[in-house]
Amino acid sequence: MLYEVDWAEDGTYRPGEFNSPEKFFNDCLENSKEFDLQLGYFSSATISVLADGFASFISNGGRMRLVINHIVSKEDKEAINKGVNGGIIDCFDLTNFETLRQTFDEYQSQFFECLAFLIYNKRIDIRIIKPKNKQGISHTKSGQFRDGDSITSFTGSANFTISGLFNNLEEIKIDRSDSIDMMVQKRIKSQRDEFDIIMNGKKKNVEYLLPDKLVSAIMSNYGGKDIEELLDVEVKLRKIKQEKAIRERQQSRDVVCEVHEVIPRFPYPQGPREYQKTAFENWKNNKQKGLFAMATGTGKTITSLNCLFEIYQRKGYYKAIILVPTITLVNQWEQECRKFRFSNITKVYSKNLTWRDEIERIRFNEKYKTDKEPEVSYIIISTYASYAREKVFNILNSFDKKRLLMIADECHNMGSGSIIKRLKDIPYLRRIGLSATPERQFDDNGNEKIRKFFGSEQGYTYEYSMEDAINKGVLCKYMYYPHLVQLTRAEMDAYAELSDKIAKYFNFDKGCFDDIDEKLKMLLLTRKRIVHKAERKLDVFKDIIENHYQMRGNLKYTLIYVPEGNKPDYIEGNDDFDRSEDISDDSDTEHLINQYTQVVTEVDDHVTVRKFVSGQKDREEILADFAEGKLQVLTSMKCLDEGVDVPRSELAIFCSSTGNPRQFIQRRGRVLRTHPDKKIAELHDLVVVPELNPNSDSFRMEQSLLRGELIRVNNFALLSENPSYSEMELREVMNHYGLNLYNNEHL
Repeated sequence: MLYEVDWAEDGTYRPGEFNSPEKFFNDCLENSKEFDLQLGYFSSATISVLADGFASFISNGGRMRLVINHIVSKEDKEAINKGVNGGIIDCFDLTNFETLRQTFDEYQSQFFECLAFLIYNKRIDIRIIKPKNKQGISHTKSGQFRDGDSITSFTGSANFTISGLFNNLEEIKIDRSDSIDMMVQKRIKSQRDEFDIIMNGKKKNVEYLLPDKLVSAIMSNYGGKDIEELLDVEVKLRKIKQEKAIRERQQSRDVVCEVHEVIPRFPYPQGPREYQKTAFENWKNNKQKGLFAMATGTGKTITSLNCLFEIYQRKGYYKAIILVPTITLVNQWEQECRKFRFSNITKVYSKNLTWRDEIERIRFNEKYKTDKEPEVSYIIISTYASYAREKVFNILNSFDKKRLLMIADECHNMGSGSIIKRLKDIPYLRRIGLSATPERQFDDNGNEKIRKFFGSEQGYTYEYSMEDAINKGVLCKYMYYPHLVQLTRAEMDAYAELSDKIAKYFNFDKGCFDDIDEKLKMLLLTRKRIVHKAERKLDVFKDIIENHYQMRGNLKYTLIYVPEGNKPDYIEGNDDFDRSEDISDDSDTEHLINQYTQVVTEVDDHVTVRKFVSGQKDREEILADFAEGKLQVLTSMKCLDEGVDVPRSELAIFCSSTGNPRQFIQRRGRVLRTHPDKKIAELHDLVVVPELNPNSDSFRMEQSLLRGELIRVNNFALLSENPSYSEMELREVMNHYGLNLYNNEHL
């Protein structure tokens, strides 16, 4: 689908660049079902640019509307050469299509085979036009791709000619229907209306020429191939391009190596810290396997890359596959690798269309390396989502099992349903698992398999706690302020009614649910929504930020975690990574992030705030502006949970009550990263604790579940600089439920 395409950030495609017109057309053809195309010059030499994705477009059920100008003869071509561009233009000469056909290569023939297929199956409508009673040509170069849900339109100067697509300094600009810019929306509509007028034969000042000759010429020379044959040819043509690219990259690599060899080094002059050295020694002594349980912000990335660097120092090469949860982390890991001066880095995720070529280049270099040449070094960084796909899994597990190091960031993801069943098929002997919280909640089986995979059955290979990090200055100190939020009368009544129903599923002896079926999930989900959307949260939140603004005069370096998805936090999902490679925010709670963002904007006109959500193209720019103070506040659901680096954050407000230890540990660590201008962090935590009737059936269940909430509060409070504040704030609720904040036992 078109929304899955990684569009050029500025919407511009230029020849010779990564975002080229050729790439644009291939991306669109593979992801759309309708294609409107109005050409300037119709070129026999480079119409093959459409051959790569044309069969895929047809296979998707694609339909096409084509408008071309009247350049169909040798005379027309000569006139254009003389009067329009002053250069050689390889326009169609349809006066003798049979002769023309004999000049086509495989790509051009594929295009016309696809065109014939569309004609035969009545899935294409063609118009040939020229200006009425005027000299000249129809010179428009525009069109639209549609997939049923969204539209991508384009217009620009690039012709379907060799010069236009590959040589000239020309460009294509695109518009997307998901834009909130009304001018863009009107432009897309106007373009489609104009196309409809032409196709309906109602365009003024143009003369319509019958397309019979073109259709007859194509059908006389092409046709007869079914869609499977067309797809087979498409695969073959792509393979030819890949092999050519590999040869070119190999030649380029040889030249680069002759000019300059980059020598890796540790990124900081003082070298690795003592705890990072200890982590390496523990890992080496554990047969180069291990789980590193390190608090968020303590340098897990550098610690693991130091192990790779140590391999390089001893062996003279580095080979690694790094697995991460999100595309944002793919890019962050690449940056960290480059700090070590590691090169030859390939990023694997669905929107990177060149990774297969790059992997083939690595294989090519390893296969044909001579004994006199040094060992090939490389790093592959992949999202778990891509790695879990069968074809990708097979490709990425085909390297030297003894020499390659696998690093799994946020390694609890290795326990997902799509990967855990394949752990036995991962061949690499060198392994590192990284996480602030390696344990998966309520998943003993998954935890056992992860520990075994990383050779840590007897305990973590290396552990660096948040308490140690704070005491040693690796993380900054912080103040912690929990805020009780009361439910309204209507919310409390609904909550109590649901709790009575849920209590029937609760095992009071074990203090948990024996089994969570679909009916119970829905009850928990419905009740969780009440907590997420608690009306009074916004009032408490507003008081916090207004007080902070009055004291400091700004809200710089503020992170706000708004209420997130609808899955109860105490259910650890078996995420199969089949929907998105980035942590996605539930669409039906998007209004919540908008509400909290709006509250921030109302504090003062000078306060700048942005949402930080999945799918944004300008994430790096947003984080950079936040770090510099240009952007004062970030509001997010889950996109700041895993690995996103925001060291300048000083104030964090947790507006979602989460019983998932991983989330609150990661979120706290995100705010405690050190910065030269940062003395102490401030954390505010909105805690919703419904006060049920002690005589109700659900009271004992709520008492047990509340312990999970207290784990977070207790964890935050004990390491803070003001632990007594939490005890005073929550004393009344603790007494109501007969609980103690610090030992979490019944009074």
